[in-house]
Amino acid sequence: MSSRVNKLADVAFQARATDLFLHEDQTPRVRISDQITSTTEDIFTRAEMENFWQGCGADPEHTQELDTSHTTPEGQRLRVNLYKSMGKLAAVLRPIKSNIPTLHELGAPEALLTTWVTRPSGLLLITGSTGSGKSTTVASTLQWLNDHHSRHIVTIEDPIEYLFENNQSYFSQRELHADTPSFTSALRASLRQSPDIIFLGEIRDEETAKICLQAAETGHLVIATLHSSGVTDSLERITNLFSPDMRRVLLKLLSQHLVGILTQLLLPRTDGGLLLVVEHLQNEAATRNWINENNLAEIADHINRSDNPANCSFVRHLIAAAQQGHIDTQTARRAAPNAQDFDRLLSGIT
Repeated sequence: MSSRVNKLADVAFQARATDLFLHEDQTPRVRISDQITSTTEDIFTRAEMENFWQGCGADPEHTQELDTSHTTPEGQRLRVNLYKSMGKLAAVLRPIKSNIPTLHELGAPEALLTTWVTRPSGLLLITGSTGSGKSTTVASTLQWLNDHHSRHIVTIEDPIEYLFENNQSYFSQRELHADTPSFTSALRASLRQSPDIIFLGEIRDEETAKICLQAAETGHLVIATLHSSGVTDSLERITNLFSPDMRRVLLKLLSQHLVGILTQLLLPRTDGGLLLVVEHLQNEAATRNWINENNLAEIADHINRSDNPANCSFVRHLIAAAQQGHIDTQTARRAAPNAQDFDRLLSGIT
């Protein structure tokens, strides 16, 4: 990695930037509090970007995109994504953190997640869009385990975003490409590594989803992330990973072994910073039948009306956040899955 990139990364991440953007023939930019700004007027030349790509182990002529990681001379580990934009070289850098926030500091549902993560087995899904903080929520949950329980925790990530120091628990962190050729092979191997908990960075295909469920079925707790916009969308997406003739088996396994789903998004707070807004479902009793029957409408209605704190819809959380002044009402309304439902509930009509 070039000395210029090292200096930029050091300054950017000390200023609490979450991302550093580099692009051939453009000035570098950073993301701070979800705002993207330029850091200097000096552009990155083709030669500088080629040097950086080569330092990351990529061929500027033939590599189209690459996920990798690097460590600066100061010891800062960086997650790096290399890609091309209109034929020009670009990169996004993000710090791999060792300072992990607590669930309370995140504003995550601590009682719910700590109850779920102490189950002896099952599948726990943390879902949301890119940039919604899924990895941070998982890291905070695993750190809570590390502080309170003795477990062997195997993580399979692409790439590693948080570094854990063994406390009460013992971690085996594995990174795609550096430590294992694929999620599938790492998942299969993890079952022979005496794990108590397996964290899979992302469920991407039918094979990884199937192995996750098999691991849950054989007595392991599996935590995985998924790109989705809500609880029912998470169920639909994981179901659609399977071929039609396998879905019946999948739904039965999912109904039996799913612990819960937490979907999240980040919205700007009225006092600055970001607010974590969540939707969640705890799988028990009637929900098992609805999952088995793929009855998403009943599940959506359940999380929207349930008085059980283990279940909550986005719209209910958004209403509460707006009423408490944490976020602007219009911001909450725009984020709601259904604006009419938001208006109705805000006015007190149930």
